[in-house]
Amino acid sequence: MKPIHRNRRLGLIAGAAVILGGAAWLVFAALEQNISYFYTPAKAQAEGVAPGERIRLGGLVENGSLEHGDGLNITFRVTDGEASLPVSYDGIVPDLFREGQGMIAQGSFNTDGVFIAETILAKHDENYVPKELQGISHEAADGVYTPSADD
Repeated sequence: MKPIHRNRRLGLIAGAAVILGGAAWLVFAALEQNISYFYTPAKAQAEGVAPGERIRLGGLVENGSLEHGDGLNITFRVTDGEASLPVSYDGIVPDLFREGQGMIAQGSFNTDGVFIAETILAKHDENYVPKELQGISHEAADGVYTPSADD
C-alpha cells in the first residue's frame, strides 16, 4: 500500500500538467489568430476574400498605375506577376513608396473589388523581398511576368 501523501503529490502534478497544457493551448490558439501574413493579388482572387474582411495585401506597385486624386487620395494597382488588383488609399504614403517597388497595404475590399487601404507599408531597403514575392522580378510590375531560374 502506497502512502496517501504520495498519491496526493501525483494528483497535484497531473492536475498542474493539465492546467499548464490547457493554458499553453489557449496562448498558441490566440497567437495563431493574430499572425498577420499578407495575401498576394493572385491568392486574394483565388480565395475570394469577402468584402469588408480586413486583410493585408502585398505585392509590387504596377508601373504606370499610380494616380493622385484630390487631396491625399491615391489609386494604383498592386501586382504579383500573376494578377493585379486596384487599390485606393487616402493618406500620406511612406517615402519609399513608388511604382515598381514592394508594398503591403492593410484594409479591406469594397463591393466593387477595389482594395481600400487604411495603412500602407513600403519595403525598408533596396535588397528586401518578402518570401511570397521572391520569384517575381521588377519587370512584373510592368505587367510582364519574367520567371526566375527557380521557377
